Amino acid sequence: MDSDEDRGSTPLASTFALRAKVSAVALAKADTRDPWNTFVASYGSAGQQRQMGSFTYVYILQSESDPSHFYTGCTDDLRERLDRHNNGKVPHTAKWKPWRIKTYIAFSDSKRAAEFERYLKSASGRALVKKRL
Repeated sequence: MDSDEDRGSTPLASTFALRAKVSAVALAKADTRDPWNTFVASYGSAGQQRQMGSFTYVYILQSESDPSHFYTGCTDDLRERLDRHNNGKVPHTAKWKPWRIKTYIAFSDSKRAAEFERYLKSASGRALVKKRL
């Protein structure tokens, strides 16, 4: 029989409780040495995720050697792009390497991603980043 912790007041609450337990087990088994081994919340089935296609990422990097220095960019492959920044293959960021990802946003529309990157590089976008991040 289910304990009070396992039962929810609605079927939806029970689903959330089950997902929380599964997530806790998955996190316990995660390899914490790999910074890319993270779990992402998602909706729907894996089949639906495959149909979504690729994302374009707008990202903000922070220099580890000078934490007051940030860089904003846009890419289709976030891991590869971070590696390029940290290996000195991007002339504009080579001086302040190594970098870490401060934040990123995934867009399904590459045009909107480019527009958002332009906004973040504007004066009001930089002010938003400074105030909120």
